[in-house]
Amino acid sequence: MDISLLDIKDHVKKYAGAISSLVNVDVGVVDKNMVRVTGTGLYKNIEGVSALGSVYKNTLLTGKTNIIENPRYHALCSECLDKNRCCEKLEIATPIYCNEEIVGVIGLVCFNDEQKEKILKDIDAYLNLTKQIAEFIGIKFYEYQENLMQKDRELTLNTIIDNMSKGVIISDCHNKITRINSIASRKLKINSNILGESMELISQNDSLMNEEIFTLKINNNEYNVAGKIIPLKSFNKVKSNAFIFEDVKKISKNIVEFTGNNNIITLDSIIGCSNATKTLKEDIKKIATTNSTVLITGESGTGKELVARSLHSQGDRRDKPFVVINCSAIPDTLLESELFGYVKGAFTGANQNGRIGKFELANSGVIFLDEIGDMPLYLQAKILRVIQEKKIERIGSNKSIDLDIKIIAATNVDLEKKITEQKFRRDLYYRLNVIPIKLLPLRERKEDIIPIVNNLMKKYNVLSAKYVHSFDENVKNALLNYDWPGNVRELENVIELMINMCENNDVLTADLLPDNILNQVPTSKSFFKNLDLNIDNTELEDFEKIEKEYIEKALIKYGEDTEGKKLIAKKMNIGLTTLYRKMKRFNIKTYSGETYL
Repeated sequence: MDISLLDIKDHVKKYAGAISSLVNVDVGVVDKNMVRVTGTGLYKNIEGVSALGSVYKNTLLTGKTNIIENPRYHALCSECLDKNRCCEKLEIATPIYCNEEIVGVIGLVCFNDEQKEKILKDIDAYLNLTKQIAEFIGIKFYEYQENLMQKDRELTLNTIIDNMSKGVIISDCHNKITRINSIASRKLKINSNILGESMELISQNDSLMNEEIFTLKINNNEYNVAGKIIPLKSFNKVKSNAFIFEDVKKISKNIVEFTGNNNIITLDSIIGCSNATKTLKEDIKKIATTNSTVLITGESGTGKELVARSLHSQGDRRDKPFVVINCSAIPDTLLESELFGYVKGAFTGANQNGRIGKFELANSGVIFLDEIGDMPLYLQAKILRVIQEKKIERIGSNKSIDLDIKIIAATNVDLEKKITEQKFRRDLYYRLNVIPIKLLPLRERKEDIIPIVNNLMKKYNVLSAKYVHSFDENVKNALLNYDWPGNVRELENVIELMINMCENNDVLTADLLPDNILNQVPTSKSFFKNLDLNIDNTELEDFEKIEKEYIEKALIKYGEDTEGKKLIAKKMNIGLTTLYRKMKRFNIKTYSGETYL
């Protein structure tokens, strides 16, 4: 920002005129670039013209006041370009300072001996007067400079505010709105006519993602927002505040997206060609747009969460949060806080900022209560109330939060049996079972097995950087004849095992199958002879047999050192500690015959 005395020439002209009238001499003022700003007498109306005198130039360079009693003959005049035309009798050049920087020169000039004698007779008084006028001009220049900087700061601040992703409202000491950015206007659905209106912020003594929750009141309208109040200071000590905020629902949505619970699953993700699968897809299309509660039942591994996510993606809430909570995976003591959240200071050990619960996170969207059959009785009563009233309260709070939410529940247990055992509330069951969806086990829809296998081969080809394009007839027969107690989850584990163990082959062969699957295949003796297997009448082994065989084969393939085990754990999608625990439980031995402890 390059400014000079020319920018305040009207003020400089007034000062020059005042001193000229007082001492009856001519006055000239130049800026730091030796450009004439204003003057009187011979120097009148020549603003913007470059000055040629060497005296002013010396004053700009040295910062000293120069008194030239013999113009044209003084040493400083020897280099003056205007020397031959000079008719001055006396010249006094005084620097004009602004914050210790020389911004110009003011000069008193006499053109006759009478003026010269008058000035020299009382030279100290005239020098003081000239310095005072120079100080006044410097102060005025400083004020002008500060005003420009203030406007520049305001422009920069307004640009930043208008380009923020959050809402900003600035209010004065009387809580009158003086500034509101476009984001705030859109979030609150108000326009700039709101300027001058009163606003009120009421703290809810709660927080969300380190932002305090407020009720914002403007014109009798209330808004639930989370943000911070920032006091603003100014040189005139006038108090004002900036309120930077975000809509609570928007924060909740961002949390859901950040935690990765918003994976997009469509009907195409449900693989199969059986009549049961086709009917399931048609049912999903019919009920996806309803807000009624859905209860999905079926054995473990049948794809209950897959169906829940499909209902979400097909429904009107597809662009809203989808929040999952596994009711059996969280300790009873923590489940309530996970579901409902809590305010800061609600209990010993609570996060000092409070915590938002899953129901609140899912607000406007869908919540999926997986394994709801394992929910403790005392919480079932609260869930029933949520379904009935569509309201929740955080732990430690007495403020209700309205919910606009669709509830999908799932379980692999017989809820009617649990009701008779008094382990599940009958009234909750009826509230959940408005739209029932029962998923058949894989053994009852074996037409789906081969399409699922083909899809899984594509998935694990990508993950394992392999190209397995098919499987032989023996594998097909084995897969179709097995009962799959672990359903699709077990089938996926088997295919992952086979692809990881097939080395560079592009066809899956029966020697890669776990023994418990092979032992159930009613095929020819020559087939078993080729496999060199000793088949007996061993009963069907449990699902853990697959894991044990996978780990044993993987240890042979990748090695027993730490790096090998890390790779195995990664491929099994478990932690290294969990792998060691499984090896101990399955009694897996090392090459030397020792058992893992």
